[in-house]
Amino acid sequence: MTGWRDSSLTAVVLSGGGARGAYQAGVLAGIADRARGDIRFPIVTGVSAGGINAAALAASRAGFDTATVELREAWLKLSTDKVFRSNFRTLAWSALCWMAKIGSGGTVSADLRGLLDTRPLREYLASVIDFDGIAANIAAGRLQALALSMTEYATGRTVTAVQARDGTRDWRRARRLSESSRITVDHVMASAALPVVFPAIKIGHGYYGDGSIRQSAPLSPAVHLGADRILAISVRYSLALQERIQPQVVGYPPPAQILGMILHGVFIDALEDDAERLQRINRMLEEVPRGAEIRDRLRPIEMLLLRPSRDLAKLSAGLVDELPRPLRLLARGLGASRTTTPDFLSYLLFERPYIERLMDLGFEDASAQWDRIESFLHQGLPVS
Repeated sequence: MTGWRDSSLTAVVLSGGGARGAYQAGVLAGIADRARGDIRFPIVTGVSAGGINAAALAASRAGFDTATVELREAWLKLSTDKVFRSNFRTLAWSALCWMAKIGSGGTVSADLRGLLDTRPLREYLASVIDFDGIAANIAAGRLQALALSMTEYATGRTVTAVQARDGTRDWRRARRLSESSRITVDHVMASAALPVVFPAIKIGHGYYGDGSIRQSAPLSPAVHLGADRILAISVRYSLALQERIQPQVVGYPPPAQILGMILHGVFIDALEDDAERLQRINRMLEEVPRGAEIRDRLRPIEMLLLRPSRDLAKLSAGLVDELPRPLRLLARGLGASRTTTPDFLSYLLFERPYIERLMDLGFEDASAQWDRIESFLHQGLPVS
């Protein structure tokens, strides 16, 4: 196989998940390695950590293989200190301000904008993502659209910022809509701004936070943008039956266990639910008689959902000492060591040992599932 071309519009959809986003980088690198040719994803969408990956992929002026190498290197250079300020002084001051604000019934005038200071992440993303490359790739025909989802705090709506070629139509639904934008580091930061923990980001006249909060249909941006096929990369491990009934903690659940489940609900569950919904629609459309009118422009959309072959939380076990000391104490205080699946820790562990484990697993999973991926992407259309 010497090359690739598009038989239809293929989208890649990248979900959120904090540090787990490194797994997606590994999968993409694995696909590039096995393809041994240039793959194009005309439509790229993402949210939260997946939004960071999506922006980096869409902004790279190089081919897909080089873009995945750049993305992998960006993750390897990441650390907790490049995501938020994690020294004792900064964290203690933030905690004191919040306690004073809450304890005073709001009379203290401190302007609280998140528990953590994420300016290091903003600086890092601005240095590793060439945002002008998005427009360049659209102009060159290498990219049709990049879409990043955010939550608008003033209205509670999911707003998807879309940078696309001319003629791309906006959409509006009950609690979600799109806005034509020139995507910047602000959009990426907003898409990944976990409520309360990370400060909201001001864009225009509004404030925005993590797009996973109320995004009930994470596949919809790709569908609205015209995708006929969707490659979605989840960071959720599909538990076997025996694993589902196995208790993850004995006794009263520690805060880390509860917080991990909450983060699952925010970042992961919606993609799984939306994938099932898409499959049901596809099955329903198969029953429609040939030539019959189909309303609302419904159409069958092929989808391949890739999941980790191992529990990503378990990969973080034993790595709590890699965290900066203040976060290490916090993780232990919340009982992260009492659970067999330290989900809470896996979202925050932006340290190289864990990042390497995630990317290695993603690369291995892409290689192991290559026959499925190749069949989905290639569809028998070689280019000499």
